Amino acid sequence: MRHARHLFDGMPRRDTVSWNTLISGYSGLGSFRLAVDAFRDARDSGDGVDRFTYAAVLAACAGARDWRNGRVVHGLGVVSGLARTVVLTNSVIDMYAKCGMIDEVRLVFDRAEERDEASWNLLLSAYVRMGWPQVAVNVLVWMHRSGVKLDSFALSGILKACSELGSSEDVRRMLHGCVVKVGLDLDVFVGSAMVDMYAKNGGLEEAIKVFDCIPNQNVVVYNAMIAGFARLGNDPCPEIRIEAVKLFSDLLKKRIRPSKFTFKSVLEVCNLINAVRCGRQIHAHVIFNGFQDDEFIASVLINLYSKARSVNDCLRCFHMTPKEDVFLWTSMITAFVRNDHFEKALYLFRELLHTGKETDQFTISSVMSACAALNMPTSCKQVHCYAVKNGLDQFTVCGNSQIAMYRNVGDLKASKQTFQQISCLDTFSWSAMILSYAVHGYESKALELFETMKNHGFMMNEIAFLAVLIACGRQGLADEGFRYYENMVPDDGFSPDVKLKACMVDLLGHVGKIADAEDFVMSSGSENDPILWHALLRACRVHGDKERGITIGEKLMELEPFTASLYVMLYNLYMDSGKISLAMRTRGLMRERGITMEDGISWTEFGGSIHNFIDGDSTCSHNTIHKTLEELLVRVKEKSEHGGTKIWELGFQSRKFNESSISSHGELLAVAFGLSTWPSVVPVRVMKNQRISWESHETLKLLSESENREITVRDPTHFHHFTRGSCSCRDYW
Repeated sequence: MRHARHLFDGMPRRDTVSWNTLISGYSGLGSFRLAVDAFRDARDSGDGVDRFTYAAVLAACAGARDWRNGRVVHGLGVVSGLARTVVLTNSVIDMYAKCGMIDEVRLVFDRAEERDEASWNLLLSAYVRMGWPQVAVNVLVWMHRSGVKLDSFALSGILKACSELGSSEDVRRMLHGCVVKVGLDLDVFVGSAMVDMYAKNGGLEEAIKVFDCIPNQNVVVYNAMIAGFARLGNDPCPEIRIEAVKLFSDLLKKRIRPSKFTFKSVLEVCNLINAVRCGRQIHAHVIFNGFQDDEFIASVLINLYSKARSVNDCLRCFHMTPKEDVFLWTSMITAFVRNDHFEKALYLFRELLHTGKETDQFTISSVMSACAALNMPTSCKQVHCYAVKNGLDQFTVCGNSQIAMYRNVGDLKASKQTFQQISCLDTFSWSAMILSYAVHGYESKALELFETMKNHGFMMNEIAFLAVLIACGRQGLADEGFRYYENMVPDDGFSPDVKLKACMVDLLGHVGKIADAEDFVMSSGSENDPILWHALLRACRVHGDKERGITIGEKLMELEPFTASLYVMLYNLYMDSGKISLAMRTRGLMRERGITMEDGISWTEFGGSIHNFIDGDSTCSHNTIHKTLEELLVRVKEKSEHGGTKIWELGFQSRKFNESSISSHGELLAVAFGLSTWPSVVPVRVMKNQRISWESHETLKLLSESENREITVRDPTHFHHFTRGSCSCRDYW
């Protein structure tokens, strides 16, 4: 355009055609502001303007979505008398349509003195653009009754609009019949629109029939058909979805060059059926065709590789792109969270903030999951504040993640507050809050909220049922729990997974029906899943059924031969039963297989830093904390002696504190650190990577009573809220 303008400026004489050519050039190349300036110059030059001049500048206003200047040009066209022509009428309709001003579109159309097929098509496409398919269908009927010939542009537009009409099968069939009547059923563009319309609304068989009838299929038709398989949700089996990959293979055999939409759709299908190997091969085609820097394709690839726990491949896809859009960052952060790289997720989030890009609710949702997994209350509050500051806390998906985040760090009050502030509750909101009540010892509130959820007409999901079964189990409501479990399939249409079955085993074990729990495991269809046997073993340990516990432990050794905690548990069971030789054999087997017990680590957050305490660590760095814990235990001993508690049964020996077994528990050191550093009104919250021991559990009950403090310890299976000498787990964990 620079050379074109140079030639234009050097012309000794100019006419209307010269100006029209210049304005059209600016408009066509996206220099909309220069096109408007050239229009002003044309009017001032006296060389004259015509309807085509107005059409060119209106196209520029439409491209820039500049309705203000567009309205001025429209007014000038009316004053000049040129607005009556069909060319200018169509340009004005197109400008208002692209600016989203549907009322003005209809006003211009209704008052037009001249109309042609393009006028009707522009009106139809305006309603399609606005997302009003019902009105667009009415316009099509109006066109037919007015004798306007229906062409491929009109029909492909209306078919695209009707793909969004989920429950209007009659309308879709009527349109299909209309297409056949006018003889456009073999048109490639109309055919691809019909394939898309049927596929988007679950009519896969109809879409395949239309696809097979289209001659000379191009990439657009293939894209519509492959995308249809990607949109089918989670219902169809993998055998049906694999047809999408076969279509992609046929496309390559016909030497049709795939587009980026082809790759995106077929990779989404691979994602849905976890076909990682197939996805890798398609990834090679992506690189071969030069689409490796496309952010939409990269996002799908990141999701695919993250499910396969291949974080390095995710990172390679991430770094190949310009990283302009926030959804790509969100995909990578989610991949880190899904693969337990929580610190990397937070680091990447900080890097995203430094770029100055605006985050969305899905980014914050993933970041909240990372903070919750790390049990960092301060970081959780910082992310919460960021969400509030940017208005993202108003989104339901953000609120749901916030409920789960505060639940995981043991702050039930904040979870409840978040739940009450969500303006548009969905199934996940209710489920998250019910689970929060259940795991924190408020079982009756969980069951009450579950009934309220059902009364509000929300669909049940696995999380809600999991929470209900946990609540029933902790309250010993075996009959009620079984009633919920048995009604799950006929009432709500889904089969229980292994977590729900484990809850049933836990429920029976809680009330002491260990034999019934074992029968349930054997008849559950998941008798080889370790989760169920772990739940049964826990019941045996709590109720003192040593022989059955040994049998279950030996079975678990077969299922999980390299799990260190099982060797320790089985060793203890043998020792408690007096089977010394078997205990020694278990220890020797552990040594032979090179299995080492993971260090027990407890941690708490203070001053923005994480403070770790390792079981059995008696280094000088913790001397002060050791002394603090010793003083606390002495105070507990003095108070409990007056109350008659046999504190010495717990093994407290204040004179030889560092030699006693109680000093080896990192969770007690972490609690002592919290009690000595946090203000008296703040609850002490501690995380532990292993199950809390009986000694520590009883000690913390006494500490909560003697210090009049709320203490929360989260181990891998339970939240333990210690208040006034009792624990929320009711001594069953």
